[in-house]
Amino acid sequence: MRRADRLFQLVHLIRGRRLSTADFLATRLEVSMRTVYRDVAALQAQGVPIDGEAGVGYRMRAGFDLPPLMFTKQEAQSLVAALRLAQGQLDSGLARQAEEAMLKILGVMPSAARAAAESLALYAPLSGLDQAMRDRLASLREATESRHKLRLDYLDLAGAASERVVRPLACYFWGPTWTLAAWCEKRAGFRNFRVDRIQGLALLDEQFRDEAGKTLADMRRAESQA
Repeated sequence: MRRADRLFQLVHLIRGRRLSTADFLATRLEVSMRTVYRDVAALQAQGVPIDGEAGVGYRMRAGFDLPPLMFTKQEAQSLVAALRLAQGQLDSGLARQAEEAMLKILGVMPSAARAAAESLALYAPLSGLDQAMRDRLASLREATESRHKLRLDYLDLAGAASERVVRPLACYFWGPTWTLAAWCEKRAGFRNFRVDRIQGLALLDEQFRDEAGKTLADMRRAESQA
């Protein structure tokens, strides 16, 4: 991470909490506590109104807030509820980024909306997916974004094993189950693969482009007409 990006994120982390310890900030930014002390000192020297000291914690003085986001209390609560419900079912990277985004949003909300959001008595367990599943979801998401083909070792509902080369198009969440929507080159058609039945996957060097009849829009259209 570039230092400028780290300093920007540091401001948002401090503003998003009442008190942030150097240990918490170092963990979030994946740097040493010494780096946090140095970065905070640099921000203070530039006029950013950060109060606190090493061993105690840091907070942002009033007056440095961005213009408040105009969320109602109910809207703010719905955002927090959605985040809490989703975090246990996302891959580790997305779950962490979702929390970072929420901290930024909470940091610029009006005080009443922020208090309502933070006090929402609605929680969901964070142990929804094991780490292997989270890693698999992350790999599928990254391949979908980079448009790389994948080789899958797949076990179907009948217990039959097969190897497929697919174009990953999207991941869908169906309550407790994730599926991968893809164009399967072996079957020359669209298929949905349960992620928990993928026994192994490999990212191939070959990338793909949109081709008529093989896109996510084509898949959705075909499913709506079925």
